[in-house]
Amino acid sequence: MLALVVVFACNPVALAASGATDGYDGPARPRVIISTDFPPLDVIPGKGCSGPPERCSDPDDVQSMVRFLLYTNELEVEGLVASAATFANVAKKQNILDVLDVYDRVDENVRRHDARNPTADMLRSITWQGRSGAWGTPDFGVTAKPLDELLGEGKGSEASNAIIEVVDRPDPRPVWVCVWGGSREVAQAIWKVQATRSSAELERFLGKLRIYLIARQDGTAQWLLDSFPSLLVILSKKNYQGMFWNMQGSDPALADLAWVSANIRQGHGPLGAVYPRSGFDSSAPGVVEGDTPSYLHLVSAVRGLNDPDKPDQGGWGGQFVRPDSSGNHWFDDPAGPKTVYRWRREVQKEFVDRADWMLP
Repeated sequence: MLALVVVFACNPVALAASGATDGYDGPARPRVIISTDFPPLDVIPGKGCSGPPERCSDPDDVQSMVRFLLYTNELEVEGLVASAATFANVAKKQNILDVLDVYDRVDENVRRHDARNPTADMLRSITWQGRSGAWGTPDFGVTAKPLDELLGEGKGSEASNAIIEVVDRPDPRPVWVCVWGGSREVAQAIWKVQATRSSAELERFLGKLRIYLIARQDGTAQWLLDSFPSLLVILSKKNYQGMFWNMQGSDPALADLAWVSANIRQGHGPLGAVYPRSGFDSSAPGVVEGDTPSYLHLVSAVRGLNDPDKPDQGGWGGQFVRPDSSGNHWFDDPAGPKTVYRWRREVQKEFVDRADWMLP
């Protein structure tokens, strides 16, 4: 992949630090779509939640989104997808638009450090609605919906159609779809291409796609794995837990509530202030960010630490193995969450530096 080899030769962070950002004409950035079961900003942690179902969910998507918005200078963001969310099982792009309204209050500050950071208006223009009701698999103690209720004729959405348009663009770079919730939207996009195009056209389409799944959160994940052996799919079943502040073996002092309050939530403007104090379990506050490894896999590639098309190399997004060399599906390395938390010091240091970008 020529574009990525060139990316390795340049560190955009160094460029930003030097002030060499206006008119930047450096290497191409990884293209990325974020698909998230994003809750409302007043989300109530789901464990033991007795509030309105639409507010009972997992705040970790908000945590991951705050960090992601501070890395958009290094990633070419092609879309933000609202997928079905836990409990209420509702896909609501307004929830994403709400956090972009907060980003709008700091984006000028952030852009002073690197003009490649997108405006809030640009991100709003590529925020797409998925379909409600898809969430749930036995992995999360919920029965998965039958596949024919998730995929097929008449089940397209603004999001699934937009994904097709993005992949079809005449750009040689692959499109990484980072799936924080259910994979229905990207799966429906593939289903439509399979149903309406030739086998050769389908293979070309799949060749432009890369999918990083955070667990299997709806029934389409297994369909992707069973149906498309050549499609590059990374499935993080446990590795992502290396982001959890209290993961055994990690250094909790770099991600507990005291750390995140001092470095992100307090004194860092309105976007830092919406960073939730906990994930699903309010009694264990701190950094959870189970979805963040999906894009850190690309961020560390920009730094030259790994080739994202070779997940066995390891990087900030974890390390993976390919049990069947005839396919292109990757699963957790036996070292598990350690492959993520081993980078915690470097990852958190950058988060601190970028949080300061939000300040006037």
